[in-house]
Amino acid sequence: MEDATYKPVFSITPAIVNNLMRIESVKQTIPGLPININVLVSLRETARLFSTHYSTMIEGNRLTHVEVALVREQNQHFPGRERDEAEVQGYYAALDEVERMIRSREKVSEAAIKRIHALVMGAGKTRVKSTPYRDGQNVIRDSSSGAIVYMPPEAKDVPGFMSQLVAWINAKDDLPVPLRAGIAHYQFATIHPYYDGNGRTARLLTSLVLHLGGYDLKGLYALEEYYARDLKRYYAALNAGPSHNYYLGRAAADITKWVGYFIEGMADSFDKVRVQASREAEKGKRDHTRVLRNLDAKQRKALGLFKDSREITAKEVAEMFGYQPRTTAQVCQRWVDAGFLEMANASKKARRYRLADVYETVIDELV
Repeated sequence: MEDATYKPVFSITPAIVNNLMRIESVKQTIPGLPININVLVSLRETARLFSTHYSTMIEGNRLTHVEVALVREQNQHFPGRERDEAEVQGYYAALDEVERMIRSREKVSEAAIKRIHALVMGAGKTRVKSTPYRDGQNVIRDSSSGAIVYMPPEAKDVPGFMSQLVAWINAKDDLPVPLRAGIAHYQFATIHPYYDGNGRTARLLTSLVLHLGGYDLKGLYALEEYYARDLKRYYAALNAGPSHNYYLGRAAADITKWVGYFIEGMADSFDKVRVQASREAEKGKRDHTRVLRNLDAKQRKALGLFKDSREITAKEVAEMFGYQPRTTAQVCQRWVDAGFLEMANASKKARRYRLADVYETVIDELV
């Protein structure tokens, strides 16, 4: 391993500057626009579904966007697609973990990356053992010709390169967060620290860096759709350097092409959110961001159960998430302990729950 410091090589082009300005413009605009329960339940969940669908599709997942939603929302199964279903469930679990890290302002670390990767590969399990980096060489080949497309660094060098990358991500300097996130994506994919799941983990790491850096847009955008729109361009942008071998030019390659591609996609994704939020602002709705940001994905979705009734049962929660009775009871109790729900009727036979008072105003605008 050469140097103990990661030093990306790239140039700031006029196009990159223009797109960075577009991103900043939207970032300054969004906080003043109302994000209420209707927007958050629909657009935020749509963003999560898009992230899951497109990120797994990039890796060859055959489930359509509609099928991904059915797997997630109704626990539906598709014969012969068990691996695809497991990938979807794993990605969703990893998204939940990334959101948890964002809420707790947890710093990017190797331990966090290993945990995210374990969830990506865990088929929806929430209790997983962090995955160590690969212990051997792997090669990326063209699926049709079998030709070598990329040969990552040797396993012995991976820990050092990952340590450098994490230190660089957390460095205190003037590099704009969007550039840092895009470069982190590139370098993680270049190091390729695992045998499988590198692309999905790289995209989750990118989101984590952006959100922790203040570029969350209330969780309403999904960069993965931009990548999936033209996969050839995505892979071409990632393919930098004169050789497919990490040690023969890839390590010190000029990645301006990738940075330009990434920033353009981020600017396009941000513009879409501005249009959506502006439409909601025209309706004169109130902004509930401060209240809603404390809820996790499942709690936000569960708000929909209170659309027609101020009280719900555990059975309704079970039906929404496909839980077994024991799991449902545990989830409801956690929500009570967290101050999300309150016990409306403690009787085991007729147990019912209501929202904590702080969320009642949110439900008033649920349509």
